[in-house]
Amino acid sequence: MASIATPSVLRAARTRLYPSARSIFNSQLSAYQRLLSTLAILEQRGGKLQPSSLATIAAAQKLGGSVTGFVAGASVKGSAAAEAAKIKDLEKVVAVENEAYEKGLPENFAPLLAENIRSGNYTHVIGAHSAFGKNLLPRVAALLDVQQISDITAIESEDTFVRPIYAGNVILTVQSTDPIKVITVRGTAFQGVETEGGSAEIVDGVDPKAASTTEWVSEDLAKSDRPDLATASRVVSGGRGLKSKEEFERLIPPLADSLGAAIGASRAAVDSGFADNSLQVGQTGKNVAPQLYLAVGISGAIQHLAGMKDSKVIAAINKDPEAPIFQVADVGLVGDLFEKVPELTEKLKQ
Repeated sequence: MASIATPSVLRAARTRLYPSARSIFNSQLSAYQRLLSTLAILEQRGGKLQPSSLATIAAAQKLGGSVTGFVAGASVKGSAAAEAAKIKDLEKVVAVENEAYEKGLPENFAPLLAENIRSGNYTHVIGAHSAFGKNLLPRVAALLDVQQISDITAIESEDTFVRPIYAGNVILTVQSTDPIKVITVRGTAFQGVETEGGSAEIVDGVDPKAASTTEWVSEDLAKSDRPDLATASRVVSGGRGLKSKEEFERLIPPLADSLGAAIGASRAAVDSGFADNSLQVGQTGKNVAPQLYLAVGISGAIQHLAGMKDSKVIAAINKDPEAPIFQVADVGLVGDLFEKVPELTEKLKQ
């Protein structure tokens, strides 16, 4: 006759077995992590690493195992690759010097990256959820016949990741069984990389010299002495409530300068021509998480909130006390922005 264990017996059994089971689990986990090998895709512009590269490395280091950086372009060994080699806990940097990859055109960069992934036998490939990463990594995933995991904000294990969907209203946990995990990461969710103290080896990558069906013609970049929007510790954003481009330029830059802040804008403001597209914050723009986010004349549509709700302190100025932005704001000022913003700017200058 089979005996039935009582709850107290089961608890005692678990107590006796748990220490050894935990030890075995930890040793197996440690052994598995040693087998992990992650390739972090580094973005460079003019030989200088972009801030998004640091978030990529931070996410790769969180996975455990060895971390290798990858960079390609003209003369990158003496510039971007050398800069990356100083990052602490980066094992090596794979560099491919070729003018054809300088602008990161995905038509030839994707075959280049896929070839180096195969030759390096990497288990994970991580890039930033930036314009560069979103353009490149889906093509790489297709070449490797795996499914990409996009815009992750947390890593639970080597095969389980967390990402927001529906403009951040739902948090999804995704588990992948693909042999190679191709991932893009949200830059604001991964920080803390030490940029000095490392001594990674710089090695030559494989260059398949893939032909590109596109040609880089030119670019017209907005230049500013203000902090970069994606990495700024303070951001002042203007919305449709400013009513015109002239009013946007009259009110927002002086306020931003008085705070030492970057300038952002809502999609409504960008679509109305008040601000450049590069300043757009939101689901279809940039994700920011500054210490201070000041929203001026922004109602707080869900698409905008998705790009800034991780900010440490959110302040808002709006004449509508029922505006959705006040539901997430830590500090709110109800009033006419055309009166309040100049007054606030003057007080900050003093």
